[in-house]
Amino acid sequence: MLKLSASLVALAALVPLVASQAAEWGQCGGIGWTGATTCVSGTTCVVSNPYYSQCLPGAASVSPAPPSSRPAGTSTAPASGATSTAKLHTLAKAAGKLYFGTATDNPELTDTAYTAILDDNTMFGQISPANSMKWDATEPEQGVFTFSGGDQIASLAKTNGMLLRGHNCVWYNQLPSWVSSGSFTAAQLTSVIQNHCSTLVSHYKGQVYAWDVVNEPFNDDGTWRTDVFFNVLGETYPQIALEAARAADPAAKLYINEYNIESAGAKATALLNLVKTLKAASVPLDGIGFQCHFIVGEFSGPALQTQLSTFTAQGVEAAITELDIRMTLPSTPALLAQQKTDYNSVITACMNVESCVGVTVWDWTDKYSWVPSTFSGQGAACPWDQNFVKKPAYDGIAAGFSA
Repeated sequence: MLKLSASLVALAALVPLVASQAAEWGQCGGIGWTGATTCVSGTTCVVSNPYYSQCLPGAASVSPAPPSSRPAGTSTAPASGATSTAKLHTLAKAAGKLYFGTATDNPELTDTAYTAILDDNTMFGQISPANSMKWDATEPEQGVFTFSGGDQIASLAKTNGMLLRGHNCVWYNQLPSWVSSGSFTAAQLTSVIQNHCSTLVSHYKGQVYAWDVVNEPFNDDGTWRTDVFFNVLGETYPQIALEAARAADPAAKLYINEYNIESAGAKATALLNLVKTLKAASVPLDGIGFQCHFIVGEFSGPALQTQLSTFTAQGVEAAITELDIRMTLPSTPALLAQQKTDYNSVITACMNVESCVGVTVWDWTDKYSWVPSTFSGQGAACPWDQNFVKKPAYDGIAAGFSA
């Protein structure tokens, strides 16, 4: 039998410790936390609030998270959290808006602590499916439709008495390969769009308040995205999609949804010109969605208000459709305070424009935010933290609707 060297024995002894340590930026403590409470080398476990401790870089030692004296499930908010107890949809309705809502996604619906808050229709009066109504989810093979994921979200909205926004019909992303890599004639692709939009929208006829029919058609420089739709059909494809959606559900509001139009610039101008062209041609278009994926401290409320007013002057309504405001981690009291101000500014801009009908956050909790996986080192973008504790941003939203 071979003898292990002293170094190998020492290494073997370390393996369980390393395996049980939280990774850089990972959670390492907090009320109710049952995972690792030590961090990998080069990081240390830093308390953010009683509910959340995180492994942050810059320390060579490994430190355990301090134990909490509070039992799991306590509802006392940390000192740096929100103080408002008002319900946001209730506030929005009282302020004359149709809704305050949130995106959600099907895997999250198994989290009972999450759904306990999501199901409160005084907090959220509207929901958007983050992924389950997109093309790859609903028509993965040509002519083969599946609606199980979307139906789950639609059923949730109906059960909770919430408005439902459909998202989306035509987008350059999350397309099945038979669409994105297809070799279509103009007539063939027209038929493909008509069939997809008609089938999708008619399946949810009477259940959806508004559809993001066309999503993100422009580049930031104001040129059209060179996707399969534009490459084959040019500037005509939005009209094809909008007319198919209107025929499928005449009562649903039809939107074009876009980001980086929240201040004046080439993209905003291109979309405004498209709106004017479509309206002049009597193409059905009821609204413009302002996504509002912002960065803390880099947002102008007056600029957003001007853009909302500019677009709604064309005879369409507007909505804040995908709001979140991210920061470079770790969060600090100063960043959270600025985030509160920024959220308040978004709500204020919508409040000051009568035809801005509602606000949707692109999920309400940092636990399920899309930001960290997309923007390295950034996050904490939502009004609730990873443990469903309201952040100062919540007070900013509440104050905006109450002003």
